[in-house]
Amino acid sequence: MAISKQIKEWMKQSSWIRKMFEEGAALKARYGEENVYDFSLGNPDLEPPIIFSEKLKNIVDERQTGKHGYMPNAGYPETRKAVAGYLSQEHQVEISEKQVIMTCGAGGGLNVVLKTLLNPGEEIIMLVPYFVEYLFYVSNHGGSCKLVKTRDDFSLDILEIEKAISLKTKAIIVNSPNNPTGRVYDEGSMRELGELLRKKGSEVGRDIYLISDEPYSKIIYDGIHLPGIFGVYENSILVTSYSKELSIPGERIGFIAVNPKAQPLEDLIEGMVFCNRTLGFVNAPALMQRVIEHLQGITVDVTVYQRRRDLLCENLASFGYRFIKPEGAFYLFPQAPVDDVAFVQELQTKNILTVPGQGFGMPGFFRIAFCVNEEVIKNSLQGFKQVADKYFPY
Repeated sequence: MAISKQIKEWMKQSSWIRKMFEEGAALKARYGEENVYDFSLGNPDLEPPIIFSEKLKNIVDERQTGKHGYMPNAGYPETRKAVAGYLSQEHQVEISEKQVIMTCGAGGGLNVVLKTLLNPGEEIIMLVPYFVEYLFYVSNHGGSCKLVKTRDDFSLDILEIEKAISLKTKAIIVNSPNNPTGRVYDEGSMRELGELLRKKGSEVGRDIYLISDEPYSKIIYDGIHLPGIFGVYENSILVTSYSKELSIPGERIGFIAVNPKAQPLEDLIEGMVFCNRTLGFVNAPALMQRVIEHLQGITVDVTVYQRRRDLLCENLASFGYRFIKPEGAFYLFPQAPVDDVAFVQELQTKNILTVPGQGFGMPGFFRIAFCVNEEVIKNSLQGFKQVADKYFPY
């Protein structure tokens, strides 16, 4: 076999989104792009804010010695200082640039964190449904995943998390707002989680880390508050990217921020800087670091996503679909009335592309990514209704 057995198996597990993307390309070639309603990928369609292009152009035009050279592996000090200053305001915790590491997006950041933390055989608790790449990130670094289901409304089930903690537990990953559900974990449940990790860490005699993956943290609706993890638990690590809030996923820029109360702080930071280099990232992209230094707190117009959410939710609810209305991100995760793969295939007969819940560890549901033009949503509604009429005849 030309490739490893493990990679072969992983490719099968992670194939759903890729499969729907490929089938979408075939449908578009056959029927025309305007007649295919592709909700498969979480690829933001909004253009970056104008200030992004302006700052990028200014930086490219500047004549500056060493502008494209290596920098400290943690990133430019001035960029990290800007990020730390913004985080300090946002979290009401004094964060230094020394606790910030610029990364190649959130995916790169998560791999850096897991490489730094994990010993072979240690466990990472993952909440179901989950972003499928977490499985592979954990395995990349010798760990194993302990899966814990969330409640029926996709909120945290603290009792189930407690049952999952063992002598092997190294960390838990939370993703809020969540992909694929859009759930935002409220402050009360996050504080309960912090108390639980504090208690269980004391019982097992080791630090248990809270890793918060927050690429959708600025895409939140209805005035809902996203609690800052630094205020709820000491051994917490924030990983995020600018992919969604600035609509620049292809630029691969994000950061890790370590709670200044985390232990052992210096070892954690030095380990992550080392892993940032030795995993092959070396450093985050230089130009993007220069740009985002000036864009702290800047986002795309989130009201556009909210309008799309409301348009989709109001119509699908009227057709009989059942779902928890998302509080953030740009995903809807309805129940499938039959096997989720079969239902997604039924939608595909109407040229509607979605992803079965099996791809997120949650059979019986399917994901709709509504980061698409509003016209795509409007034009898809007839197809959604026709399928609903077949399965929801009341």
